[in-house]
Amino acid sequence: MHYIMTLFRSLPLLFCGLLALAPALRAADAKKPNVLFIAIDDLNHWVGHLGRNPQTKTPNIDRLAQQGMTFSRAYCTAPACNPSRASLMSGLRPSSTGCYLNAQPWGPAISNDKLLNTHFAQHGYRVYGAGKIYHSSQRGGTWTDYSAAGRDGAARKGLKLHPSAKDDGVGGIKFGPLANADEDMPDHATVDYCIDKLNEKSAQPFFIACGLVKPHMAFSVPKKWFDMFPLETIQLPPHRPDDLEDVPPAGVKMAGPQGDHAAIVRSGRWKEAVQAYLATIAFCDYEIGRMLDALDKSPQRDNTIVCLWSDHGWSLGEKSHWRKFALWEEPTRTVHVWRVPGITPAGAKCARTVDYVNIFPTLCQLAGLPKPAHLEGHDMTVLLKNPQAAWSHPAITTHGLKNHTVRTEGWRYIRYADGGEELYDETADPLEYTNLAQHTDHAARKAELAKLLPKTDAPNLPAIGGGEGEGEAKPGKKKAKAQKQ
Repeated sequence: MHYIMTLFRSLPLLFCGLLALAPALRAADAKKPNVLFIAIDDLNHWVGHLGRNPQTKTPNIDRLAQQGMTFSRAYCTAPACNPSRASLMSGLRPSSTGCYLNAQPWGPAISNDKLLNTHFAQHGYRVYGAGKIYHSSQRGGTWTDYSAAGRDGAARKGLKLHPSAKDDGVGGIKFGPLANADEDMPDHATVDYCIDKLNEKSAQPFFIACGLVKPHMAFSVPKKWFDMFPLETIQLPPHRPDDLEDVPPAGVKMAGPQGDHAAIVRSGRWKEAVQAYLATIAFCDYEIGRMLDALDKSPQRDNTIVCLWSDHGWSLGEKSHWRKFALWEEPTRTVHVWRVPGITPAGAKCARTVDYVNIFPTLCQLAGLPKPAHLEGHDMTVLLKNPQAAWSHPAITTHGLKNHTVRTEGWRYIRYADGGEELYDETADPLEYTNLAQHTDHAARKAELAKLLPKTDAPNLPAIGGGEGEGEAKPGKKKAKAQKQ
């Protein structure tokens, strides 16, 4: 009885103690790192600091790489917007969900509670999004607020070709300078919104997802960006007319040499398309610079993780292929940069192979959040601290049911659904000209890489029309139908 009475007398003191502790708990929560999550659409590895294309001008992405760390061998999990983004935001591979193509909504396989933005919202973050994070009009999961300004159809309809433009491109490859100002571009509105949220005062940490649509087609931005790349200075990507001769039929079908590439060559406007892509990249870099400048001027700079990624690569004639939708280096390799205060060494470059299922667990680790049980990726914090650290995980990319590629630091192995194979020595042959899959002296290497392929191949999710397919094949269809952008 005496013990109980003593306990009751102590309750007021305990309550006061908890009240006194509350500000400290709030302060501890406020010290959680913020996250600036910059998503780019269709940017391959044509950025200055990766050195793949000497013509490109990306001073702001390069500045971020100098302040933090870049992955020089970063790859998407799918070379198409919808499956790549669904995989990254859920931490699940396409081969686990059945979301392989743009025409397949991921909702039936990925519940909202499994999404990255929902996870941060459930753990005390203000979660803001703008522009393109998920594919098309899909928004996905929990958001404190979301701005569709950068994806607004009315804004895009206000864009007009410059009088100097011949037309809007060649067939499905759309490009041409615009008569508009930078401020008219939808991405400008996206960045404006994200800057406003960055400067919002709150005791809660923020997760801001800034989704830039450019350099996605059409490669059309204000003319001043085209003027930075005079047509007479443009160099074409490396290309061999015989490059597909040792590629199996499934790979040739993905390349589609008689489609976009043949049309571009016939038009004589290959350099114009390359110029337009470079111009659109430069515009995208400018918008990223605006976002980074705002962060660097804010009091949040030293407590904000920056994670920049592009959803997949893009081909401009390599292997007679255009767009994404294939399993070689150009469509799968991306730009991927992190700046983590107190962790990433400035200007570091990591050559380990990584793919995007690793982003979710890494952000959880850095933010001190629990890792959901469903995640299939690996925490990359060890590499962010030391880019030379041991790392045994390959990058795996999937395009369509049972079509996979495994990328290690030295090799790429591709296996198609029909059993066709490709094998490339990336050290001796970085442009992937010589398929070694049928060379008997590489049989052991091929078998070793084959063991790394996904162990599951989930059946195709139902497909619907529309979206940003740009010519990809729908499940069960022999020939792709061009879909609107």
